Amino acid sequence: MTSVLTLESVPRDKKTEKAAKAAAPGTVRPVGHFVTLTDTPGGSSRPVAHVERELPPDGIPAYLAARKEGIRSFVLWAEPERRSRLATLVTVSTAEGVSMYEVRDGQGAPVGTILREKALYGRGLRTRWTVTQPGCPEAVGYKGRIFWWYVWWLLFPVQVAIGVGSVLAGGGDVARGPRRVIWRAGGEVPLEFRSDGDEVHVHAPWVDRRLAAALAALIRSFDSWMGTPWDDKRE
Repeated sequence: MTSVLTLESVPRDKKTEKAAKAAAPGTVRPVGHFVTLTDTPGGSSRPVAHVERELPPDGIPAYLAARKEGIRSFVLWAEPERRSRLATLVTVSTAEGVSMYEVRDGQGAPVGTILREKALYGRGLRTRWTVTQPGCPEAVGYKGRIFWWYVWWLLFPVQVAIGVGSVLAGGGDVARGPRRVIWRAGGEVPLEFRSDGDEVHVHAPWVDRRLAAALAALIRSFDSWMGTPWDDKRE
């Protein structure tokens, strides 16, 4: 049975946002994002993790500076009140477009690792994602399909013209590059990221849902220049 995990943001109206910004210094703001899980096609979803950045001692400016180098640090809480940790994603290493992340459980024990090799920096022309879980086969996926990347680059001059027109006229849309990722482990497809709904589909029962939820948050933090990464906010 396939499970679907989706990173979503907590809906807030302008009044709520204004009240949060006007709160006294030291006031703890609620967690702004959560991951939902759907077990059956067309079924109802439920929140399974509440996600936020884990900031370094120097706060948001230091986090934003570090994320430019590929560094990420997230906490997945079991509740929006931050009572207990489900998992934590930390950066193990990052250099020349290749970044290794580790997902740990609430007690700090390793759940699995995620390796991201940026296109043209790692082992191919496409961004490569490798998901590893102890005792399970290594799963490797590539961002987009070769055919659709070929089509996208053929149309790139047109997209640039549309982009310039959008800036000047205040309207218009530019097509994003291919983003779908299909992970393969031998003859199995344990994981899949579908760009149309920004969903991580878990097809194999042995995939740890904490690792999959962290993957859903991590992928969305690397949205392309046309996207809106959830973890790059300045407040």
